[in-house]
Amino acid sequence: CFLTGAAKLVVVIAIFLLTFYVISQVFEIKMDANLGHIFGNLPVVLSKILVYFLLKATKPPRYKCGISKACPEKHFAFKMSSGAANVVGPKICVEDNVLMSGVKNNVGRGINIALVNGKTGELLDTKFFDMWGGDVAPLIEFLKTIQDGTIVLMATYDDGATKLNEEARKLIAELGSTSITNLGFRDNWVFCGGKGIKTKSPFEQHIKNNKDTNKYEGWPEVVEMEGCIPQKQD
Repeated sequence: CFLTGAAKLVVVIAIFLLTFYVISQVFEIKMDANLGHIFGNLPVVLSKILVYFLLKATKPPRYKCGISKACPEKHFAFKMSSGAANVVGPKICVEDNVLMSGVKNNVGRGINIALVNGKTGELLDTKFFDMWGGDVAPLIEFLKTIQDGTIVLMATYDDGATKLNEEARKLIAELGSTSITNLGFRDNWVFCGGKGIKTKSPFEQHIKNNKDTNKYEGWPEVVEMEGCIPQKQD
């Protein structure tokens, strides 16, 4: 492992410096002031080298979107979270690019949707649809315009279900969702699927609104999800 390699390197350096120092003393080799200063502070030098390699060895690597491990080739890294109650908006990140968030000021109450090109990972569009005080018709029309091969990421904020009807739920189910049929008032839900998907998506998390288990008053805890989306092949 890297840590063992670093320790070996430190030992080799130490042996080299100590050997050179002993030889210089035995044969009374005159060292210049700088070398004498280094050898006089040999423990300090070695400790700094060791600390450097230890820090480098123990510092965890950072992967795209802050996910826990690197994605394989021809996959897109993603991480997303639902909203927190009606206070903090959802966040959607793909390939280290934050597509939707409260900071970007492009999220809102209801269902938040980001569309991504399945071949390139390029952002195509972002929209949110108010499922409490709004109308479901714009959501239905938007879902019908999604092209085959598009990656679809969805996250709820506040309430994403009250205005959903059977048609809207069916269109979302066709993108690979299994939880959409049970999505209820103030449930937290995140989903990543695709237009033209042949199977149910493995990327979906759903927490029911339950007064006995809710983390926030009237809302369940935030739901988060990360993973690697296969790139669409020709």
